[in-house]
Amino acid sequence: MKNPLTGLAWVLTYLLLAVAPLVLVASAHPPAGRPFLVEFSAALGFVGLAMMGLQFGLVARFKPVAAPFGIDALTKFHKQVSYVALAFILAHPILLFIQDGAKYLPLLNVITAPWRARFAVAAVLLLLVLIGLSVTRKRLGLSYEVWQWTHGLLAVAVVVLALAHIQGVGYYTSGDIKRALFWLLAGVLVATLVWIRLLKPLIRLRHPWRIVRVEPERGEATTIVMEPVDHSGFEFQPGQFGWIIVGRSPFARVHHPFSFSSGADGDADGRVAMTIKAAGDFTNRVSLLRVGTRAYVDGPHGVFTMDLQQAQGYVFIGGGVGITPLYSMLLTMRAREDLRPVVLLYASRRWEDVIFREQLEELEASMPNLRVVHVLDEPPPEWTGETGRIDGDLVRRHVPERQFARLEFFVCGAPAMLDAMEDALVSLGVPPSRLNTERFDFV
Repeated sequence: MKNPLTGLAWVLTYLLLAVAPLVLVASAHPPAGRPFLVEFSAALGFVGLAMMGLQFGLVARFKPVAAPFGIDALTKFHKQVSYVALAFILAHPILLFIQDGAKYLPLLNVITAPWRARFAVAAVLLLLVLIGLSVTRKRLGLSYEVWQWTHGLLAVAVVVLALAHIQGVGYYTSGDIKRALFWLLAGVLVATLVWIRLLKPLIRLRHPWRIVRVEPERGEATTIVMEPVDHSGFEFQPGQFGWIIVGRSPFARVHHPFSFSSGADGDADGRVAMTIKAAGDFTNRVSLLRVGTRAYVDGPHGVFTMDLQQAQGYVFIGGGVGITPLYSMLLTMRAREDLRPVVLLYASRRWEDVIFREQLEELEASMPNLRVVHVLDEPPPEWTGETGRIDGDLVRRHVPERQFARLEFFVCGAPAMLDAMEDALVSLGVPPSRLNTERFDFV
């Protein structure tokens, strides 16, 4: 966490919002003889629903919320906490069945059950489908674009059906105060959806971009350069990223996150570049994009930047297309004539796959304190450099251990690489506070 106090404040806010609906339960004043298990199940259901509603806020890209943690961390929490919300929501009917199966089990029959029960059954089933599709997307061969559409629609449907169930039951929304609290909570959810689906796209509509260059790179990657149209663009910090929509309306549900691969202090025309590796879905079509294509950029986002982590020097560790935010930082350091030492450990499959190979050679020649170490998994016969994968021993060979506590480490690559490097660097004695990672595994 980059800002502990602000982060703690947001954590407390999340917890308060998650338990806020319990006010409805606490103020219901159940009649004598109403079983505790029934009230407890309702409380768990309310908390689960509140957590589902907060899921929209976690991925709404509110910069003040994301700033202390990073969007990648929020997204990871979004995925993990969905299982907790599911457990609370499933506990609600299960406890009712335990309390009085003869009374509540017939409500599962959607043909004879009242509408309030039908809403509840539909909400739970759709929630199971939502989580199931997210977990099995790759195994099912579901494209990222289709998953985005279904995920968003299912999430909205689950929450709306759950709210309809609560309103249909009416027990916790009778009376002016409880009804006002209920609609206030529902209003917060609606306002979040309006911001995500209407207001943000309207803002993007007024700030379009245009693709001005499409450049092939090694390793099946392509760099697209975009310039702002009738606006000044935005400033970003080296290492940050943005979501892009290309050739579609800014209201389109499909958007993709990529790091900026241009220097932060570069183009006077406000141009930004993204380097994208062909890996399926949209990325396979990037090389076919045409100059002049309209694009929309939601950014900048992210805390993976040297500007937020000042140090005496840096160690950059990248794998494959994970080089892009690190390359942006190197370009920025050269433009600023930053003389702090940098060691770049860059893992690629083959020498022909090294993205920015020539550009890195040029940077190393022009930056006296930069040292680039290539690590190849499948080296050519004449290769005399590092081979295999980056591990603790390789890091120790190129970075003096006495400097571990003074350098800032930035690691970007595939999830498996990040997990391995986090463990390796911590075991070497790198303070966790000096270890920065970027994860784009958003699904």
